[in-house]
Amino acid sequence: MNFDRVGERLRPWLVAALVMLFGALAGPRAQAATFEPLEIVTKSGVHVFSVELATTEQEKETGLMYRKELADGKGMLFDFSPEQEVSMWMKNTYISLDMIFIRADGRILRIAENTEPMSTKIIPSRGLAKGVLEVIAGTAQKYGIQPGDRVAHPLFKGR
Repeated sequence: MNFDRVGERLRPWLVAALVMLFGALAGPRAQAATFEPLEIVTKSGVHVFSVELATTEQEKETGLMYRKELADGKGMLFDFSPEQEVSMWMKNTYISLDMIFIRADGRILRIAENTEPMSTKIIPSRGLAKGVLEVIAGTAQKYGIQPGDRVAHPLFKGR
């Protein structure tokens, strides 16, 4: 039996099997993020956003780093349960953001508007926050979002 010929015939099958195996292993990380609705109630009305959740340490560390764009109405919600002092930065983040710091009761504590891309400057919550919503820069001004406004999402009590 000529093993070279057997190997040549099996090679495509072996490659296909390896591709399927590695695809299955990498699948969950390679899939698009799931989005959840989040509402912010302001004086001008209710504004609905579609947000990705950052709950694991890895997701919170990476955040929106390396992204080249973020559509209006989209964002990332960081879960910092339990409520605590939170510090953020813009390292490796190419787009300017508005960072909305949210208390456990769903009230907006503070907004850091038009953050500087790629900066390592620390952006503090200046109080206890359970979550941080990152949206494209200019969103807070565009929709009239202010400290004290209410955020409705399952992460916060008193929805």
